[in-house]
Amino acid sequence: MGIYIDTDNCTGCKLCLQACPYGAIIVEEGKARFTEDCTSCGACVSACPVDAIVMEVVRAAEVDTSQYRGIWVIAEVQDGHLAEVSLELLGKGRELAESLDVPVTLVLPGDDVAELATVAGQHGADEVYLVEHEHLAQYRTGPYTNVICGLINKHKPEIVLIGATLQGRDLASRIAARIGAGLTADCTGLEIDTDERLLRQTRPAFGGNIMATILCRQARPQMATVRPKVMKKLEPQDGSQPEIISIPVSLDPKSIATKIVEIIREEQEQTVNLQDADIIVSGGRGLKAPENFALIRELAEVLSGAVGASRATVDAGWIPAYHQVGQTGKTVHPRLYIACGISGAVQHLAGMSTSDCIVAINTDPHAPIFDVATYGIVGDLFEVVPVLTEAVKKEFGKS
Repeated sequence: MGIYIDTDNCTGCKLCLQACPYGAIIVEEGKARFTEDCTSCGACVSACPVDAIVMEVVRAAEVDTSQYRGIWVIAEVQDGHLAEVSLELLGKGRELAESLDVPVTLVLPGDDVAELATVAGQHGADEVYLVEHEHLAQYRTGPYTNVICGLINKHKPEIVLIGATLQGRDLASRIAARIGAGLTADCTGLEIDTDERLLRQTRPAFGGNIMATILCRQARPQMATVRPKVMKKLEPQDGSQPEIISIPVSLDPKSIATKIVEIIREEQEQTVNLQDADIIVSGGRGLKAPENFALIRELAEVLSGAVGASRATVDAGWIPAYHQVGQTGKTVHPRLYIACGISGAVQHLAGMSTSDCIVAINTDPHAPIFDVATYGIVGDLFEVVPVLTEAVKKEFGKS
């Protein structure tokens, strides 16, 4: 990664100074120049109105991979807490780090989030890069990309893991494009090839019909986004304190293209977050009509669980998309998953097959869902589900 200023074109307008998060540009004698603090983050490139700042991305084949060491997890903060997927990735990062004999680092951007560093240490982080600034309080693509790209260019991690959430997918793609790294999206498996220090990144491909394992032999870092609930987080280790490294940044609101005016939360009909639920009852095309989801909701309610759905029912407009479980929906890992009238297409299985206990109800004894089910009931869901609901009500005194 190289960056330089074409002094013949530079007008000394100082807009690049406002854009640089690391204060690494000065203007002398009417021309801008970089100081030794420059991290080649690229924030100044788009800020220059005369295209006097040029960034050159090193070709993958020319990258010296031996300079890159360490495993990084980019944190996502939700309502003042580390997102579950960030804790899951710390657990997986700990496992991968043991194979490579390297530390696990959490990059923690935000505002007033220092106390979360301790939580990260309890879940596997050896060190935390703490980047606090008021303009990082809410996620915005520009400042997050600029800050994190600078850290990556300076410290050179060999692996960077990010949650495959709406935020993570947006951020990971921008970072990879900016620094010229390879990126595998929506991974469901991560392993280390210790002979070549390569990250084996496995993900569904061709509509989930095959599982592809992808290697990044040349570009660095090796980047992957991982879907929530795929990896298991570690049990917290009380007393584990990571090394906390504060990273000072300067962010001028005038250089940030977007402004968050208001956050509007969608009012969902369920109070239980699907990905956090311990019990999920899902309905499929076997329900035959949208009004029959009432059977699913009633069983979920008596079990204090959440309502899930197959893609077919979402595409048909029977239920909102945030209920969808599967490759193009949410990945879940509940203690109990009850599939009602779901045949078990590979795309659906990709989102729920790691559940601790799977109960399948279907009239077709050859339905693929029975291949992964812990318990299978061959029968009409319109007969089985009401009986099951009444039995649960009786067992827990809810009748």
